[in-house]
Amino acid sequence: MGNAIGHSQQHSASGHHDHHGGHHDLESVRTFGFWLFLITDCILFGTLFATYVVLQGNTNGGPTGAELFQMPGIIASTFILLTSSFTSGLAVLSMNRGNKKGLIGWLAVTALLGLSFLVLEINEFIHLVHEGATIGTSAFLSAFYTLVGTHGLHVSIGFVWMIAIMLQLAKRGITPVTRRKVNVISLYWHFLDAIWIFVFTIVYLMGVM
Repeated sequence: MGNAIGHSQQHSASGHHDHHGGHHDLESVRTFGFWLFLITDCILFGTLFATYVVLQGNTNGGPTGAELFQMPGIIASTFILLTSSFTSGLAVLSMNRGNKKGLIGWLAVTALLGLSFLVLEINEFIHLVHEGATIGTSAFLSAFYTLVGTHGLHVSIGFVWMIAIMLQLAKRGITPVTRRKVNVISLYWHFLDAIWIFVFTIVYLMGVM
């Protein structure tokens, strides 16, 4: 009888361990899948940057970047996005300390900064359209709107994703699943920050020089 109970407990513990091991493996696979997504995104942005560099001089007699770009607003956008990358790092630090409130708080700050960045970018696009610089005006502007707009779309996705993660954290707390999701969104946000530095340098700085 005792041996049967002992065997049952051992089997139960083994099953429990296998369950956690399998769960951990699943999270690892999902993280690996996200890395593959980032690699394909790098290829996408690399193609868009290459296209922009080739077409930036094709203005079709229309306005150039130097005539259109308002650098104070662009610099403000850059500062906001750089700051949001820092706050997303603080969110991960709070998570590693087991501080759920701090984690949600820093994610909220990051999301608000991301939203501010998007508002400034939309305002820039509205200004350009009012100036007569639409996506169909020239090959230069087509490449510009496609590159900058694709980055903005990624930021929008990240914003919605971050809100969803905050709701999950509020409901479930810090679990292996939510921990993986926070690590992934932070990595995604740092990636968008790095892409924007290239956009700022290649599109805006080189455009006004």
